[in-house]
Amino acid sequence: LHVNGTTLTQTLSSVLPEQVTISGGLAGDYGAFEHTCAWLDVPDSSPGIVGIGFYGTHLRVGYGSLGGWDPFGPDRVVTRSEGNVLHELDGQSALDLYARYLGDYARDLPGSALLFPLTILDDKEKDLVRTVLSVDPAAKTMTFAGDIPEGSRVRFMKANFDRLVEGASEAAEQSRNRLSARDTQFALLISCVGRKMVLKQRVEEETEAVRDILPEPVVLSGFYSYGEISPLVHQCGCTLHNQTMTITTFGEVADT
Repeated sequence: LHVNGTTLTQTLSSVLPEQVTISGGLAGDYGAFEHTCAWLDVPDSSPGIVGIGFYGTHLRVGYGSLGGWDPFGPDRVVTRSEGNVLHELDGQSALDLYARYLGDYARDLPGSALLFPLTILDDKEKDLVRTVLSVDPAAKTMTFAGDIPEGSRVRFMKANFDRLVEGASEAAEQSRNRLSARDTQFALLISCVGRKMVLKQRVEEETEAVRDILPEPVVLSGFYSYGEISPLVHQCGCTLHNQTMTITTFGEVADT
């Protein structure tokens, strides 16, 4: 809850070789926004990060990450921010402006913010969605899972049920296309908890959409996160994503 996902992914990319694919997610607590933990071998409540490395000449890895959210409202300019803490949009209090857009949902902040993420429009590769982790009513600030660069253009987003499910399907296709279908043996699914809150009883549909693309005997596993980690298209390393279905596929190939 207190990690800057942008800083985390940049650090991981800087210390690992350029050709290494990095994927995963930030721990979540089912939308309670109280406490998260990462365990290795034994339960541990202290903050930390757990990593598993796979390597080998027979190993193949694919990845894909898609959202499916619809923009609404005009573009806004970030006129004041510090890292992942947003102060002002268009010279106005970002929190006040955000609360006006949310209407009755504003009473349930920060949890309701998962239903209305923010997208950064200026990224060269693709628009990046950012999730609110906490709000400070006294300071009128909003803390996001990743950086909100000062001077960038942003826009509010809202849910579209069908497009969220389509996004999961497209993420599966992206990850599968980096391997041959017969080589895919395991898929790690990291879905944002915000998608679960929006889809509610329809949440199984995004998993079913992935299964349609990655049929048995491919093993599916994963969790709901507060931030997804994977490379951008045609890159290695990693970038922080929010409100996406992010899939990493693994397979082993025989000697040729």
